[in-house]
Amino acid sequence: MTSRPSRIWPLFAVNFFMADMQSGIGPFVGVFLQERGWATGLIGTALTIGNVAGMLVTTPIGGFIDSSRNKRLWVVIPGIFVVLASAIILISQNFRAVTFSQVAQSLASAAIVPAVTGITLGIAKQKGFNALNGRNQAFNHAGNMVGAALSGYLGYKFGYVAVFVLAAVFGAIAIACVLMIPAKAIDDRQARGSKEDESKNPPDAMSVLLKHKPLLVLALALAIFHLGNAAIVPLYGLAAVAEGQANGPSFVATTVVIAQGVMVVTSLVAMQAAGKRNYWPVILASFMFLPVRGVLAFFVTGWWGVVPMQVLDGIGTGLQTVAVPGMVARSLDGTGRINLGQGAVITVQGVGASLSPALGGWIAQWIGYGPTFLLLGGFGLASTALWLAFGAHVKKY
Repeated sequence: MTSRPSRIWPLFAVNFFMADMQSGIGPFVGVFLQERGWATGLIGTALTIGNVAGMLVTTPIGGFIDSSRNKRLWVVIPGIFVVLASAIILISQNFRAVTFSQVAQSLASAAIVPAVTGITLGIAKQKGFNALNGRNQAFNHAGNMVGAALSGYLGYKFGYVAVFVLAAVFGAIAIACVLMIPAKAIDDRQARGSKEDESKNPPDAMSVLLKHKPLLVLALALAIFHLGNAAIVPLYGLAAVAEGQANGPSFVATTVVIAQGVMVVTSLVAMQAAGKRNYWPVILASFMFLPVRGVLAFFVTGWWGVVPMQVLDGIGTGLQTVAVPGMVARSLDGTGRINLGQGAVITVQGVGASLSPALGGWIAQWIGYGPTFLLLGGFGLASTALWLAFGAHVKKY
């Protein structure tokens, strides 16, 4: 890797501390609200509204990042939003305030992935992207693991206030770290995958996805997968806390720490596998872990099921965090629309993720947690079937 340490280590630090920009206080919001008398359906509805807001702005944000001459700004803005989200939910827990907090969090999450993808491309260029992105993801998962461990400890000792304050602190540190990356170290044309002059190749919204069948297949498969996947961890925590098997903050923190620890290793393995072959089998493997988790969650709840459940989650998600941005960058190289394409894929994926909390929350309220886990796990089988059916279009990436 030819990039200098003055560029690389601040980027790694951004990935470490940006953990709370992606998931933020999300894993803790459910049990926080449940302890304040909220029903699972209403919790899922508030989270879904926030997710929908993030979904709607992800593609436009990707276009803005492509055309922006200041990629670092798109990390600063999410950091500010994370601080706001943490402050709002501490001030008030009425439905409007909580929903607004989740909207702010989702806007931050929508911007941070394409922003860091663009910065990474601008520094490492296409040739070095897979290796640098793999290391980015390892640092990101390590940050999630450390953040969750601290959140669990601080939440246990001092309550949820400490958890939300920690999220705000991580956001502020991420802002400081990204400003340490020299602006001149980021090649704007490489950051958007452009081989042409920018004025001759402007981004053109969702058409980049609709005209590119491999990315459309990827986006639809991810949407189906996350329709089942996004709700499992929050519901698993709610089930354990509702049955009196676990302390809220410590249980949620444990689930996150285990998964993120596994993701650190998995992201490096995915980087090596993609470097030797391509991203198609890596993404295929990631889909296969969701059905197994659904069956496991049906039979085992509470502390006994935490380790196997989250190890499987860590493997599946860790594979995707490397393979998805890598496949987008590889397939759109030379178009000047890599960050727009990344945003478009995340938007369609977000349809599934945004509907998942409400779907899982209301179904669990009607038929119970166990059958809901089986239903959610079944979406992984649908994603696998779609990925195999259209393999001819995506295998070359």
